[in-house]
Amino acid sequence: MTQDVVIVGAGPVGLFLSIELAIAGVKPLVLERLVEPDRTIKAAAVGAVAAEALERRGLAGALDDEQRAAMALMMPALKARFGPGPVKKPGGHFSGLFLIDQGLQRDPERRMRPVPQEALEKILIARATELGIDIRRGITVEGLERDDDGVTVQTSAGPLRAKYLVGCDGGRSRVRKLAGFEFPGTDPTITGYQAVVELDAPEKLPTGWHRTPRGLVASGPTPGRVFTAEFNGPPPHRDAPITRAEVEAAIQRVSGTDVKILSMTMATRWTDNARQATTYRMGRVFLAGDAAHVHSPFGGQGLNLGLVDAANLGWKLAAAVKGREHLLDSYTAERHPVAARVLENTRAQVALMRPDPLTSALRAIVSDLMKLPAGNRYFGEMLTGVGIRYDLGDDDPLVGTLAKDQLLTLKGGSEERLYTLMENGGGLFISPLERSLPQDVQVARTQGGPSMLVRPDGCIAWTDASSTSLDDALARWF
Repeated sequence: MTQDVVIVGAGPVGLFLSIELAIAGVKPLVLERLVEPDRTIKAAAVGAVAAEALERRGLAGALDDEQRAAMALMMPALKARFGPGPVKKPGGHFSGLFLIDQGLQRDPERRMRPVPQEALEKILIARATELGIDIRRGITVEGLERDDDGVTVQTSAGPLRAKYLVGCDGGRSRVRKLAGFEFPGTDPTITGYQAVVELDAPEKLPTGWHRTPRGLVASGPTPGRVFTAEFNGPPPHRDAPITRAEVEAAIQRVSGTDVKILSMTMATRWTDNARQATTYRMGRVFLAGDAAHVHSPFGGQGLNLGLVDAANLGWKLAAAVKGREHLLDSYTAERHPVAARVLENTRAQVALMRPDPLTSALRAIVSDLMKLPAGNRYFGEMLTGVGIRYDLGDDDPLVGTLAKDQLLTLKGGSEERLYTLMENGGGLFISPLERSLPQDVQVARTQGGPSMLVRPDGCIAWTDASSTSLDDALARWF
């Protein structure tokens, strides 16, 4: 039996891609080498445009629940740091400078969600299960062969045949290596740790991010979470088991204290190599998420980037399964420049963290720039991704951007939110005008106002101020 799509990797990117395909009418097969979901410490939040992609598929309520739970855990630390009174919702940071003010952003309601990656994975697994997606765990990919009609995948459970194969299997992607994707970039310079620990004297590590003469140390915002970075080269033994003693020694070196770890629940090593595949597609093999691009965790952009990769690819891949392959090349064209910019800004953040007087002087200037309204918007939009604009060849500045949620007043007087109308996938045409449209585009007849065509991934493909025609946009995307 030939599968339409095989996805390798059941992390957030692979799971969300599988959901996007299933909603579009294509049931994928997901392969995962781990027998159980990975519970090690990961991203602490979901970026703005990734959260919006999830909301467009009806997951806003589940995100709200997890966000409330996360904020309840963080609140004691936030109040200890910022004092009594209202606590600002997290706005993200650039190089440990927590200066991004949501009130200065063009769209202040478009913000990151403090939902930990572990909680997000539970949401996505539940949704995938509801949709009947086949997730097979404990299976490794050992080889693959491509031809004009599909891909033969050799796995530990035997061979599989697929029309399309997608590697969502992380920074050390087996799919990327077997398929021969080039993966150039810059080498690592940092040894870092993230861990959840119990300390003998937690007051010796004040909450927040602290740059010291020996590196960077962060504590919180959830109880026991610590983070260190030392700028002395990459870990010598990246894959060796992580011991409590080495994490404790790193915390002591960077903080300059004698704080001790009484117990350690989980820990990971990290570094800052920044690499990107030169293309995300080789024939019928694709890459998404960390398989396509890796970088340091600064700014929390990796999860944001990968989930929007999945949103961009999912509906195009579903269309290709149904015979419309011409959309597939636009995946690399649209997503590659976005990741390239993230790699550049994470490299800049590393440079701005180095513990030396010259960097301190530069850091002070960048801090001043971030306090200016225009500078604050620049950094805020860069980190949240809301400034994304794909080049669709249209002069209208709205075309190519990702549509924000909004309340629409429909003909007849009822009201509906834009994202709610997109929960079942497909495109959306918002207009007071009557118009004959393809079957995969639904219509939201409004009482008045401008007209807009939105792709399934939330990208605005046409407006009535476009330099291209609606007919051309419909023919191109639908």
